[in-house]
Amino acid sequence: MKLTVASTEREGVTIVTVSGEVDVYTAPQLRSALEERIAAGQIALIVDLQDVGFLDSTGLGVLVGRLKAVRKLNGWLRVVCTNERIIRIFGITGLDKVIPIHDTVDAALGADPHDFAEPEVSA
Repeated sequence: MKLTVASTEREGVTIVTVSGEVDVYTAPQLRSALEERIAAGQIALIVDLQDVGFLDSTGLGVLVGRLKAVRKLNGWLRVVCTNERIIRIFGITGLDKVIPIHDTVDAALGADPHDFAEPEVSA
């Protein structure tokens, strides 16, 4: 399945909306899109996965890598997702303790950026 990535800005936060499947073939597209935003100085990021039907370990690796990149710049990254299968993957890997997951973009925008500690992320 094809992957589409689009971004908007709201309240000084970049919202990256992802649709399709994030796997070994499409993850580089997501990585590139996020890296472009970070290179442009957009370090407050919400990655909206509401329209993602599948996310594999490569996709998780992209998110962890970009989380590390924005944290080095004193930024943050949050995820919006209600897909139980994808949320379960975050839970199994322990990434739900590292990357804040919200039900809506509004909830992610309203969250305190310091809600999550800065544990060591190895990826």
